[in-house]
Amino acid sequence: MKIHYGTALAAVALVAVHILMRLTMGFAESLEYETVLTNYKFIPYAIMLELILILLSVHGFNGLRVILLELKQGRMYEKAVSYGCLAAMIGLIAYGSRTIIMTNMGMV
Repeated sequence: MKIHYGTALAAVALVAVHILMRLTMGFAESLEYETVLTNYKFIPYAIMLELILILLSVHGFNGLRVILLELKQGRMYEKAVSYGCLAAMIGLIAYGSRTIIMTNMGMV
């Protein structure tokens, strides 16, 4: 359960920084294509977005795993839920990281 609390606290802190950075410009301007590309190419900000992605994925899929384990017990079921949530989490992080990596490599 400590991992759930730790990821929640860290995610709240980083999302607060993310929101504060978005407030430095107008809402419409922050969504413009060139502005978004510039944000992704700014390495410290891209690292922060990656950390938010990882923290929220771990937090969310761990919470889902706990909920699913409360529904039913059994050794095989628990393994299936744990490995399924782990695989989904890795898939989500890989897909989200793809956007940041492609943008920094100039593929977008």
